[in-house]
Amino acid sequence: MTMDWLLDFVFFYPLVMAWVWMIGGTWYFFRWERGAHGDPNHPPAGGRHPPCSIIIPCFNEGANIRDTVHYAHASEYSDFEIVAVNDGSDDNTGQILDELTKEYPRLRVVHLATNQGKAIALRTGTLAAKHEFLICIDGDAMLHPKALAWMMRHLDSGPRVGAVTGNPRILNRSTLLGKLQVGEFSATIGLIKRAQRVYGRIFTISGVIAGFRRTALDRVGYWSSDMVTEDIDISWRLQLDHWDIRYEPNAMCYIYMPETFKGLWKQRLRWAQGGVETILRHAAGLFHWNKRRLWAVALEYTVSILWAYAMAAVLVIYLLGLIFEMPPGWRGPSIIPQWAGIILGITALLQFLVSLLIDRRYEPDRRFFRNYFWVIWYPLAFWLLSMATTVVAVPKAILKRSGERARWISPDRGLRPPEEE
Repeated sequence: MTMDWLLDFVFFYPLVMAWVWMIGGTWYFFRWERGAHGDPNHPPAGGRHPPCSIIIPCFNEGANIRDTVHYAHASEYSDFEIVAVNDGSDDNTGQILDELTKEYPRLRVVHLATNQGKAIALRTGTLAAKHEFLICIDGDAMLHPKALAWMMRHLDSGPRVGAVTGNPRILNRSTLLGKLQVGEFSATIGLIKRAQRVYGRIFTISGVIAGFRRTALDRVGYWSSDMVTEDIDISWRLQLDHWDIRYEPNAMCYIYMPETFKGLWKQRLRWAQGGVETILRHAAGLFHWNKRRLWAVALEYTVSILWAYAMAAVLVIYLLGLIFEMPPGWRGPSIIPQWAGIILGITALLQFLVSLLIDRRYEPDRRFFRNYFWVIWYPLAFWLLSMATTVVAVPKAILKRSGERARWISPDRGLRPPEEE
């Protein structure tokens, strides 16, 4: 019976969540996204256009920062400045930024003598910025010309909107891992954010592109310097302080993602550890009725951790059963029954179809079925990766020294042509 219970949990959790995300994402689409509000190149006209500051924290971004500043400066918005913070880079990032100030009049540069970490770089940029509204992007992100207009539409819509997260789009698609991540960002990450927005709260903004109200950041104490993922932590602290966080799929930026297993593992392990750290730090604050809108996302993430350990246990038990004679209650003919595997596979393909149909307007050529072929491999590749990183991340988060500052780690940004290096 024990093995049957584990198998049922391993099977039903992703099945149930897939339907929750599909229903929530579809509801979001029909309520907020379709029609006039679903064209990235045409933000709704009218309304105010208050000034904003683009904050770009940089550490060893010499290969990318020219493009990042160029696309930020080309934003089609009436009044904005760019503040780039060179966080003690030991490559030519600082030199390039100083050169770019002569080419781009909206750009100002702040140099930190030593590397302080992304959270400190973001806070430094915020303190140096002139305006109330801040659009924070990574040092390798390339903004869509209309992204600022879409982000500011939310930040200026009401006094309780504390942050808005945009829609990162992946550029490198030459390898299987790249193609899988195109599907993942649409079918999982984008769909989850839409669904979470429907039931009240978002687990995390995207650190690649996020807009903030300075007043909200000041109330919660800005970004935490000791959290592995400062974006998850700031999302929770803002929402625990009753600020609203929005998701805007039309606010796009373009990024490169890891295309090696080593790079992907490091990235996802950091994401998993950051999620666990955030839950551990803020769990006690959830046990109040006025925090109830966060219960759904907290429960969703907590159950996902339990699922990862249950899946790992099933795999270990199955492998041990190939070598040893297992007790009757722990025997199983396979990791999951065949009918369960078929149902999960069909559900995964349906989830990808729904998400790609919603997301196709954000693809330049709209040939989204090109990626649909590759996403059939997603469950095997990324469910196993999610399981493994979560299992490793939990003890890392628990054993991490309190107050230890999180430092930058230069990520794997995929395989690019030689001229882009």
